[in-house]
Amino acid sequence: MDYYLKTAKLSVGYNGKPIVKDIEFGVSKGEILTLIGPNGSGKSTILKSITRQLEVVSGTVFIGENDLKDINYKDMAKKVSVLLTERVRPELLTCYDVVALGRYPYTGKMGILSKEDEKEIFESMEMVGILSLKDRDFQKLSDGQKQRVLLARAICQKPEVLVLDEPTSYLDIKYKIELLEVLKRMAKTEKVAVILSIHEIELAGKISDKVLCVKGENISCYGTPEEVFKKNIIMDLFDIDENAFKMYFSKVDFYG
Repeated sequence: MDYYLKTAKLSVGYNGKPIVKDIEFGVSKGEILTLIGPNGSGKSTILKSITRQLEVVSGTVFIGENDLKDINYKDMAKKVSVLLTERVRPELLTCYDVVALGRYPYTGKMGILSKEDEKEIFESMEMVGILSLKDRDFQKLSDGQKQRVLLARAICQKPEVLVLDEPTSYLDIKYKIELLEVLKRMAKTEKVAVILSIHEIELAGKISDKVLCVKGENISCYGTPEEVFKKNIIMDLFDIDENAFKMYFSKVDFYG
C-alpha cells in the first residue's frame, strides 16, 4: 500500500512522557482515516503530534518520503492543513478574512492575495455553504457557523493532508452530514488524505476507509470499518456492557 502519511513505532504525550505508544497507521491520498475512542484516550494528542503541534515522544511520522521533523514550516503549511478543537478568536476579521488566512503559505512577504488566491477563497466558501457569510464579523457567528468558516480556511490552503479534531462538534445533524460529505468529496476528487477524530460512531462507519481505535496507552484496533465495527470491539473500546451497547448503538450498522 502506497501511504502518503504513515507512522512508525510512534509514541505521543507531554513533556517526554508517552500517553499512547506504538502507534502505527497509514493513510493514502483519497482516503479518510477516522480516530474513535473514549474522551481523554489520546486522539487529540495523536493529531497534534502528527501535525507538529506537539513534539513526538519517540518514533517517526512520514509525509511522502520525508520525516516530519525534516520538513520546514512553510512547506508543512502547503502540505498539511489543520483544524483543531481550540476556539480561535480573530479580532475584527470578516469571514472572508479568516478563510483568506489559508492562502498565506502561497503569498509573498507582503501577503498580497492574487486573483488565483481570491478564486480559491470563494470556491472554498462556496464548497461549505458559507459564501453568504463572507462579509459578516467572524466573532458574531454561532459556533456551528464558525466551524464551517474554519473548515473553508483549511480547504482553501489546498493541502495534501487535512487533519481535523472533532470537526462535527457544535454542529446540528444537518451540518454534520454536510460537512462529512464535503470531506468525503474532497478526499475523492482532490486526492487529499483526510485524518479526523469523531464521536459519532454511526457517521464514522459511513465515511471512513480506515478506522483507528484509541484506548488509553495503546491502539486497540486498526482496520477497515468492516474489520473494526464489530460488537465485541466497540464494547471493549468504550468499556461498556451488553445493555449499554444495545441502548446507544442499536441503530448503528455493525459487521458482527
